[in-house]
Amino acid sequence: MMRLCDVVLSLFAIVVLLPLLVPVVIILKLTGEHHVFYIQERIGIGGKPFGLLKFATMLEDSPNIGTGDITIRNDPRVLPFGRILRKTKINELPQLINVLKGDMSIIGPRPLTPKNFNYYSDKVKDVVSRIRPGLSGIGSIVFCDEETMIANSGMSPQEFYRQCISSYKGDLEVWYYRNRGLILYFKLIILTILVVIRPSIDVHKYLKGIPSRPDIV
Repeated sequence: MMRLCDVVLSLFAIVVLLPLLVPVVIILKLTGEHHVFYIQERIGIGGKPFGLLKFATMLEDSPNIGTGDITIRNDPRVLPFGRILRKTKINELPQLINVLKGDMSIIGPRPLTPKNFNYYSDKVKDVVSRIRPGLSGIGSIVFCDEETMIANSGMSPQEFYRQCISSYKGDLEVWYYRNRGLILYFKLIILTILVVIRPSIDVHKYLKGIPSRPDIV
């Protein structure tokens, strides 16, 4: 049933958002490095890699510059128009195509790069690999301010992510796996919209029983 919802919702979203997506494509083609899309290797269902599609918001060689595959607040690798796309999450919309292809679901564990995926424990990797990764999900919602948290941590981005973020994200994704269903699916879609509008919202009030947020994050 969730796969049917994925297909219907993603098709509907693409049609409705077309008047927004076409101008974005044109602006990207005319500005920055003139690239429209960025394809990044992420880990999907069954632990197999796939190409995650995004609007290009950063320098083409950004994975080999600075903090690598971790983005921080005011990251100098992000292009001017890319900042707008990232703040509004519009840069993630091409992943609706990944959803149609079956690489992803609308809701699920957020797909990680191989490096960040390997920060998970073997138990979490096994659980996360059982279901399609999501365009959004519990980890994305709770960590909607992840770039700011990393910037304010006082630690190197890689160390803070590995030591503080990945462990809690793993707990959240395991919780989602154990509680997944259509009600939670639609609740997380609504919460995704809410945190884009108001990032300071306390999602714990709406999701009873999710793992408590460690003080360090």
